[in-house]
Amino acid sequence: MTQDVTSGAAAPAPTPDPPDPGPSVLHDCADAEAYVASVCFKHGPPRLIGVELEWLLHRRAVPDAPLDAERLVAALGPHAPRTLNPTSPAEPLPAGSTITVEPGGQAELASPPLADLGLLLDTVRADGAALLGRLAAHGLYPHPRAADPLRPPVRLLQVPRYRAMEQSFDRIGPYGRSAMCSTAAVQVCLDTGEGADVARRWAAVHAVGPVLLAAFANSPVLHGRRTGWKSSRWAAWLACDPARTGAPPPSDTDPDRDPAPAWARRVLASPLLCVRREGSWAVPRGVTFRDWVDGALPTPPTTADLDYHVSTLFPPVRPHGFLEVRYVDAQAGDGWALPTAVLAALLAAPATVDRVLELCEPARGRWVSGARHGLDDRVLARAAAAVFTLALERLPGLGAPRRVLDALTTMTERHVLRGRCPADDPAPGDRDAVTAPRLEPGISGGETA
Repeated sequence: MTQDVTSGAAAPAPTPDPPDPGPSVLHDCADAEAYVASVCFKHGPPRLIGVELEWLLHRRAVPDAPLDAERLVAALGPHAPRTLNPTSPAEPLPAGSTITVEPGGQAELASPPLADLGLLLDTVRADGAALLGRLAAHGLYPHPRAADPLRPPVRLLQVPRYRAMEQSFDRIGPYGRSAMCSTAAVQVCLDTGEGADVARRWAAVHAVGPVLLAAFANSPVLHGRRTGWKSSRWAAWLACDPARTGAPPPSDTDPDRDPAPAWARRVLASPLLCVRREGSWAVPRGVTFRDWVDGALPTPPTTADLDYHVSTLFPPVRPHGFLEVRYVDAQAGDGWALPTAVLAALLAAPATVDRVLELCEPARGRWVSGARHGLDDRVLARAAAAVFTLALERLPGLGAPRRVLDALTTMTERHVLRGRCPADDPAPGDRDAVTAPRLEPGISGGETA
């Protein structure tokens, strides 16, 4: 023990940290809304960016064969998530990314958040190669599309969350299983920002959303059918549970209005998907989180329950401490780097954010048209040409690798400026698809489809 040499007395023992009080019980909706607003929109300088990549997996010799859980466990080895293998150490990949598995067996790589775009792109490229190499060694390969063109939706993960999710979506229609088990995305994660910039960044990622949804649309076929949509993935998500997956109204993405209160109200007004507990996680249909706070279920919710509820909402952009951009289809090969770089460039500086808002104003809210028509929608095509050009101007100053700049230039010239998207190019699995549109989510707000 350290002694006080001036007095000869022993130094006082350090004060122990107070015990963790655990999650707070919520008894008042105003407190719940305040909690959501503070947690989901954490203010701070916009420094970090991350990306989550999903891949549909198949065996090349039998691409229509269902995915085998044992094969996937063996392929992922020590990196397998515990939802797939409860005894796995769930080790990160060599460069720090982690692996999760989606309900249908889609592999997902989540990067660490990084402050340098070039480092992020190199990190994900390295970890992606490591992951795909492990999968290939066991005969599993990524599909180049963002929706499964051949197989029906089959849930691989047998965990309470996805069992309850499937049950909830089944009450509405068949599209939830497709969205859960047969789609893949590129999800880009950006800092919320600080001060007045929060509202403008929130507005910008929504304003450019239909444009990037259209430009990167990559799923024209689902379950053997040409659906009539360039992004069948987004059509499935639109259809499966609109209250949970729909875009916010324009008033909630006003660049001059704090978005946190409106998001908090939406969170409380959204129906519960599930409640974590022993046994079944299913809940009665239509019970919202607000109802739960008001006593609709036997046990009151906690802030941990509220955090979990936020994770069951799937809008185009989900705020939970950062902005998770969810509207981009998975891309073939290294194509994931392009939407990542574009979003990083467009959100890099307040002046660029303001320019994005200006360029995308005519395209604002055209989510359905972007998913259905891609860049055949001339309003979206004009906006895409402008924002891709803007991104190319900004990216050299952000440290983007030359290979990414060259690939984005090529995409801009060969696709965007010609009104084309990846869905317009042929891919394996498309050839034998029949033209039989089946996905018809409701179109709200008078949007032109």
